[in-house]
Amino acid sequence: MPHSPDLDRLAAEVLQVGFGGTTAPDWLLRQLAEGLGGVVLFARNVPPDGAAGLITRLRSERPEVIVAVDEEGGSVTRLQAVSGSSWPGNAALGAVDDEDVTERTAAEIGRMLAATGITLDYAPDADVNADPANPVIGIRSFGAFAGLVARHTAAWVRGLQSAGVAACAKHFPGHGDTITDSHLALPTVHASRELLERRDLPPFRAAVAAGARAVMCGHLLVPALDPELPASLSRRVLTGLLREELGFTGMVVTDAIEMRAVAAVYPPERIAVLALAAGADAICAGITSPGGESVTALRAGIVRAVHDGSLPEERLAEAASRVRALSHRHAESPGGTDGFDVTDGHGFGVSRLGLETARQALRVTPAGVARPVLAVAPLVVRMTVRPHQAIGEVVQYGPGEALGERLAGTRTVDLHQGDELPVLPEDRPVVIVTHDAHRHTWMRDVLAEALRRCPGAVVVETGLPGPARGAVYLATHGDSRVSALAAADWLTTS
Repeated sequence: MPHSPDLDRLAAEVLQVGFGGTTAPDWLLRQLAEGLGGVVLFARNVPPDGAAGLITRLRSERPEVIVAVDEEGGSVTRLQAVSGSSWPGNAALGAVDDEDVTERTAAEIGRMLAATGITLDYAPDADVNADPANPVIGIRSFGAFAGLVARHTAAWVRGLQSAGVAACAKHFPGHGDTITDSHLALPTVHASRELLERRDLPPFRAAVAAGARAVMCGHLLVPALDPELPASLSRRVLTGLLREELGFTGMVVTDAIEMRAVAAVYPPERIAVLALAAGADAICAGITSPGGESVTALRAGIVRAVHDGSLPEERLAEAASRVRALSHRHAESPGGTDGFDVTDGHGFGVSRLGLETARQALRVTPAGVARPVLAVAPLVVRMTVRPHQAIGEVVQYGPGEALGERLAGTRTVDLHQGDELPVLPEDRPVVIVTHDAHRHTWMRDVLAEALRRCPGAVVVETGLPGPARGAVYLATHGDSRVSALAAADWLTTS
């Protein structure tokens, strides 16, 4: 039986690719003209004046191209990577536990994206953070309980899509109960099918019920579902579970295929073919070669697989049709910024809703402790670790910077693993900032030594809260710009 002459174009349609620089390279424009289905933007692609002009150029070659981005709010932001997000992330929203606030937050993010020309947001993160030691989910999750995460996942989907931007729940079937970052290696979820059904799947069922246009599958080995293949390459998971059991009819996209969880085992073309054969509709390739050769190779590999029978042409055509359906549904969304309420009172525009939500998410221990009300510029000791790849390289804006805007002379010292604790002053306040101290022994040891030397120090935890330490322990449930501003406001206002 002869194959369609449009095979190469079908292969192009199912790809969502990244690129380097803040202008569209010639190879990308050529690929778009030849039918490339999607482009993924990262912080590296966003010019100082925003990405709208870049997206207009992309659409001049292919008006219906899907333009996707990871804009979760909180620590994972692309459009606001330089300033820090105007909205707190999922952990803060889960701590506040007001579904209306979550829906309004997602709607504001959606309006920002739509005004820029973005049509697909790889959000919300629907993972239940069941393991506190999880190195890559943590504060990106709404929480550790399935019901809470499911309610807020549905609210986030509703809010984002009310702005005309497609939501993409991730990382199916659940990345929360892992201690391995799939950017670096293949995580294994050691859970029974019954536990998965009770804990990990409810948020995805809620996303489907809320009408999510897309689902992102994770590079995860889940032996209870498929003991041999990662979820992103498993027909049992993508077709049997997601399509047939959960009833999802939208677009399924893979997590980035350059992630070591799968890239350490298979070449890119093989990953793409296996994922498509399993039931994925779109292949995310966030890192591409400078001249676009890797994209051409992916297309050729997909076409070759159709010819050799390892990928049925009907499956490829079905995948391309789902990509097309999403692109057409959102290609003409008007977007706009009506209702995006911002103030530049802190040097950058921030959402008033975001700042107020961040304030509500603050938790203080001991309960009822008097505010320290810092009136003198403090020394801020910030313990940091290299951010995981989902966050990317971002400019650090934290409580130290926010306090510096209020109290001239504030000094921030960054400590990394192995660094010596600086001399702590006796004539000025000391604020110690940690992030996920419960996961880092060195951080807890340094914190214990700092509190031995300065028992009155204030501790600000910007990750998941751990055991309270210090005279005042302030948990922000996130490290967005507004979370830092909220912490600084609390520490300097009576």
